Amino acid sequence: MSDFSMFFAGQSSAEITEEFVVSVRFKDAEGSPVPWKLRSITEEENQECRKAATRKVKGKNGVFTPEIDPNDYMAKLMVSSVIFPDLKNSELQKSYGVLGAESLLRKMLLPGEFAALGERVQALNGFDRDMNELVDDVKN
Repeated sequence: MSDFSMFFAGQSSAEITEEFVVSVRFKDAEGSPVPWKLRSITEEENQECRKAATRKVKGKNGVFTPEIDPNDYMAKLMVSSVIFPDLKNSELQKSYGVLGAESLLRKMLLPGEFAALGERVQALNGFDRDMNELVDDVKN
């Protein structure tokens, strides 16, 4: 019988956290860019993001099919992964004149910053490697 202990909950790494400078425009008192704190999410949280970004679209013969809005999904994934700053803080949202964490991200970041954050969040959550790379790693 094989040993399954390495798969027990206590044996696996907890969530991964890291700091990432999303923008040099946000500076501390010394004028240094303030890093954002990011975390990995679970597949359960990912499914919640996917479900929240899914809409029923009327297709042929009036049949409704589920369709994921990729932009909405990415924004939800990013919000779920950002620990600091607190994107759900009402004062922060009010300062930008928006309601909702996803709207806040879109308002406070430049397009390139938004894309960079999205790429970093995807990498942190394991979306940066394709299946062929994983297979090659296992073979070696």
